[in-house]
Amino acid sequence: MSTESLLSVVLAGGGTAGHISPLLAIVNALRQARPGVRLLAVGTPGGMEATLVPAAGLDLATISRVPFPRRPSLELLRLPARLAGAVKQAGAILDAAGADVLVGVGGYVCTPMYIAAWRRKIPIVIHEANTRPGLANRVGARLGGHVAVAFAGTKLGASRHVGMPMREEISGLDRSAARTAAREALGLAPDLPALVVTGGSSGAQSINRTIAASLGLLAGAGIQTLHITGRGKAVHDADGRPLVAPGYHQREYVDGMETVYAAADLLLARSGAATVSEAAAVGLPAVFVPLPIGNGEQALNAAGLVDAGGALLVADSTFSPDWVRDHIIPLLQDRDRLARMAASAEKLGIRDADRRMADLVLGTAGA
Repeated sequence: MSTESLLSVVLAGGGTAGHISPLLAIVNALRQARPGVRLLAVGTPGGMEATLVPAAGLDLATISRVPFPRRPSLELLRLPARLAGAVKQAGAILDAAGADVLVGVGGYVCTPMYIAAWRRKIPIVIHEANTRPGLANRVGARLGGHVAVAFAGTKLGASRHVGMPMREEISGLDRSAARTAAREALGLAPDLPALVVTGGSSGAQSINRTIAASLGLLAGAGIQTLHITGRGKAVHDADGRPLVAPGYHQREYVDGMETVYAAADLLLARSGAATVSEAAAVGLPAVFVPLPIGNGEQALNAAGLVDAGGALLVADSTFSPDWVRDHIIPLLQDRDRLARMAASAEKLGIRDADRRMADLVLGTAGA
């Protein structure tokens, strides 16, 4: 490291918003903690980072995507050569950047970056967002990376629990103070119970179907619903027209989830790591419907918040209009129970994970 102002931090991660969002939050915290820090993100050409990272004003370098085949195949035979090529690309990026420390948040790009940094004795800092660690971060931990985790139950080396780095607009949200303006911005009534439904930016079709079939029940109970369907996942009636019902507001996407969180009395969503962490941080009661495919990490992500009393969990196969009638409607009509859930969530939430990560990165680089 030449001088304090010329500290060079390279951050690797991408593929999904779940990796990119915490990376950008860490970047902002580093800029605040160390003005003049040199920052470079590394991803793959086809990931969401190719759009989101430059849009955030951060330089992006790319290396080849090297997925790890799950079963014997020709791709598995090609893996050593492809990985070696990606490690060579990663090393060139680290050398050109004069990297003092590498920060990895997961995704295909991280494995070759971790190997290249380890070979150069560049210290590695890892943030694992999920309760069940991904392959790349397990590799990084084995190579001696300093590990931080979003969930206390995550088992990955000698890790420290820092929470999930998130945008300051969310981590600093005062739901009560922002509620009136948020509801006005979203076209919601100021005094009716509000259910917000979201499956993330890509939507969740099974949740969308159940909500569409439950609109009569919700409206009859005096509940308004903001349904964020996901881009290209708008819900239509039998004639192909956008679904219309009393108290029902449908949007494919909302820019700025802090507005949504402020407006909601109850959140219904998948239990991705970011969604669970953000609901806890802002003290928003939630019902989680974990993604029914994959390695079961979404159910694990939600477990701590559910156990603490801040959320409910329902299997995708069980989530139906009958479940909405028996569980969601009574919950939205019970303000005292919602208040208890909000308080329980907020006790578990962590609002300064970005600053904790910045401190870890700077401390590791300094050491």
